[in-house]
Amino acid sequence: MPETDEFSFLPAQAAGAGTALPTVARVELTLSDGRTLSGLRWGEAPPRATFLHGAGLNAHTWDTTLLHLGVPALALDLAGHGDSSWREDAAYVARVLAPDIAAALDAWTDRPQVVVGHSLGGLTAAALAASRPDLVARLVIVDITPGIDPSAGPAQLRAFFAGPTDWASRDELVEKALAFGLGGAREAAERGVFLNTRVRPDGRVEWKHHFAHLAAAAAASDTDTTTPDAVRAVLASTGWDDLAGVRAALTLIHGDHGFVTASDADELVRRAPDAEVRVVPTGHNVQEEDPAGLAASVREMLERE
Repeated sequence: MPETDEFSFLPAQAAGAGTALPTVARVELTLSDGRTLSGLRWGEAPPRATFLHGAGLNAHTWDTTLLHLGVPALALDLAGHGDSSWREDAAYVARVLAPDIAAALDAWTDRPQVVVGHSLGGLTAAALAASRPDLVARLVIVDITPGIDPSAGPAQLRAFFAGPTDWASRDELVEKALAFGLGGAREAAERGVFLNTRVRPDGRVEWKHHFAHLAAAAAASDTDTTTPDAVRAVLASTGWDDLAGVRAALTLIHGDHGFVTASDADELVRRAPDAEVRVVPTGHNVQEEDPAGLAASVREMLERE
């Protein structure tokens, strides 16, 4: 795989989407405990929308969606992902992650945001909206509801991350991803691997996100890499409490063959009767499978503000 930088893929993506390429820059914020929160700023005007990715992904998962959207925005790396610092306590749950996002919005925005969160990012967005309503104008959660484990994923994906944590080259990882049937076409797999890995000082390649290292450690000790039922119950309870505290308009967008089932969506509406539910013909990663459609939905919500 030829060496490049994180923005080298964008011109081809913009051409494929038939859109202009805006200014995109990496931004970093030092948090009160010394950790770094990182993200991408799209456009030069103040952001109108903020995007939070799911477990094991990073801010670049939104690239094609944001190219289609064409408005100033932030896409942030959650703690333990992308270029943001790992947490020593490995507490990657919504209520722990939300204060980092609040600090970023305090620093980088000048108005309440339409906050779009996928999977773990969706639960984090709900916790943010409940705890800091001044920062959130509208809340969009993508293919997640409380009670669904956002870090579990298919067994195939867990097995993929449960292997070695470092490799001789990114090419080696691309071949592994393709062998597992992940990443789509080779070009997409190369992009995904490049954006989700880093080269260590010793020349070895490792995943940027902490979950891969945690999954590998769990596999080595023969422990389950999914969330135990008792912990899942607590997370579900706090997640529903967060949604109950949301005062912003709420929309759930979920794939018809994603993580969220019809009964999950019905339970959300039972608990949040004013919520809007949209079903799209995708799996879990709506932003990668139907970026134009998701962008159109977000644009519609921005126009309501």
